[in-house]
Amino acid sequence: MFSVLPPPPRYPTVGYPGQPGGGPLIETNNTLTHPTGPEHQLVVGEGTYVLREDLHLATPPPHPSEAPVHNPNPLATTPSPPSAGTKLSVVVIAPRQQSYQRLYRLDTSASTRSQVPPSIQESPHETNSQASDAGSHSANGVAPSPMDGVHAPAFGEGNPLLSLVNGKDVKDPLKRRKPKSNIVKSNSSFVSRVIPHEALSKRLQDHSPNGLYAFANVNRALQWLDLSSPTKEEHLTKILFTKAHAICHDVNQTTKGPTHIDVIMGFSTGDIIWYEPMSQKYVRINKNGVINGTAVSDIRWLPNSENLFLAAHMDGSLIVYDKEKEDALFVAEDQAPAENVAPNEKERKVSLTVKKSVNSKNQKTNPVAYWKVSNSKINAFAFSPDCRHIAVVSEDGSFRIIDFLKEQLLHLYTSYYGGMMCVCWSPDGRYIVTGGQDDLVSIWALEDSMLVARCQGHNSWVTAVAFDPWRCDERNYRIGSVGEDCRLLLWDFSVGMLHRPRAASVRQQRNSVTSATLKVQNSRTNGSTSRLRSNSNLTAASLDEEEIVHPVEPRARTAILPPVMAKKVDEHPLCWLGFEEDCILTSCANGHIRTWDRPKEAAGSDDDEPSTTSASVSASAPASSA
Repeated sequence: MFSVLPPPPRYPTVGYPGQPGGGPLIETNNTLTHPTGPEHQLVVGEGTYVLREDLHLATPPPHPSEAPVHNPNPLATTPSPPSAGTKLSVVVIAPRQQSYQRLYRLDTSASTRSQVPPSIQESPHETNSQASDAGSHSANGVAPSPMDGVHAPAFGEGNPLLSLVNGKDVKDPLKRRKPKSNIVKSNSSFVSRVIPHEALSKRLQDHSPNGLYAFANVNRALQWLDLSSPTKEEHLTKILFTKAHAICHDVNQTTKGPTHIDVIMGFSTGDIIWYEPMSQKYVRINKNGVINGTAVSDIRWLPNSENLFLAAHMDGSLIVYDKEKEDALFVAEDQAPAENVAPNEKERKVSLTVKKSVNSKNQKTNPVAYWKVSNSKINAFAFSPDCRHIAVVSEDGSFRIIDFLKEQLLHLYTSYYGGMMCVCWSPDGRYIVTGGQDDLVSIWALEDSMLVARCQGHNSWVTAVAFDPWRCDERNYRIGSVGEDCRLLLWDFSVGMLHRPRAASVRQQRNSVTSATLKVQNSRTNGSTSRLRSNSNLTAASLDEEEIVHPVEPRARTAILPPVMAKKVDEHPLCWLGFEEDCILTSCANGHIRTWDRPKEAAGSDDDEPSTTSASVSASAPASSA
């Protein structure tokens, strides 16, 4: 007699978020498929993008100790506990030139600008790893320079106490680079299980220096992947956390190397983990929410810093941490300047409140700096390419530009309606793009302090926006966006579109634009050859003025930009978008990572630039849709 094997076990069929009809099958392995057909192609002016592969990450089942969550409001748009779809942090471990070996921690001074070649300072084609919300990186072509942004002052460089680690002056940087605890052998209740690849050492040796590593979160797991490997479905390491969900993560582009990668992760519990995958070491920061107990919605390393990173918490706080400092119970310091309060303007929104300044004398423990930005959840933020400003978008529909070096709010804008979900800077720093719950992608000109265009085409919330640095120059820009409508949209935006009478009339009504800024803008449009690498520092002329709260632009006075391509590319809501030299990457809420190869005739071409014709036609031509 043959016995029949029982069906695979299932977890409880009720009570878990997103599983009203039953629990999922236990998944242990990632799967890799190669769909084909015209429905898996993106037709754009420069050619056809073809789906190379669909990598589906295994979703771990709930932890046995995790009780089913009762949701009293099934119509709630914010799930509890907070969770996030699959997002990627991508890094290329490329060999560096010897002259770029020095790592600037906190001693970067203005005098270092003279050490940077003029081609790096002023090149209109350079890109930056922080220019995209998705974090695009490359090893060749128009790759980000290791010295990118080094001319900007280091955060808190005027405070000598920041050079101390745990109260001690550590002179040898190599001694402070590794975290303390082994995550594989950890007995922490926070970490459930760690599963390294059985041949991890060999996989690391076989990895191409120009290949892509990626860190991806899926539910309560975080996976380290080699996207350049023929067996990319086999994770290098998978970490399962007990109850916490990794909502956001980032890779330090300053300290990366063949034997070292610094990864920072923010969790739904408010905890933060600094993880070094090569050595499998980690440190837990903000343990049990000792500094801030709310979930971390976005997290990024400070540009050109080995130690400092910025975390956005869901109570509207921005906090700078040092990965090597100990935590201490946070007590707000009286650092908020009196001029931040506007008693005669009750309708004016509360400006940036400094609860602890980077210039504070108390720098023995975390946090390094603590800013209250909003009374609602911060959804995302991005650093400017010149490493001086942060663009912050919030659930209350506000969009702020902050000079984080001076801890000062410069501008505050408001969405057409609904919250803002995502933000990114153009590679040259001249424009900022946001997406939100109004189903719109909005383009903002920083030096003009105005909304340039609204991009219509999504049928639901826009969850991620990014510039394609390989299709941007000083006058034409390629923008990508994804949303909960499962669609990927591409936009071509031309600087020439700014000079319409409608836009000019709006600009003249802006008293926030200084005459000096207008002169610089006019000289640029007239073909001036001396061009700054980022114009976001033009606001420095008006830093002594009060920050400006800008009214919502009427739709009748704003240019409308249709997409050049719109297509449904997944069965689930999309949540992340990234551009690489040879492909476009998308990911969805259910763990699908899809790779779209660029047109073969355009891949790797140095002279492949967007044509002015396609960019200008995009203002009137209808988009191709699925």
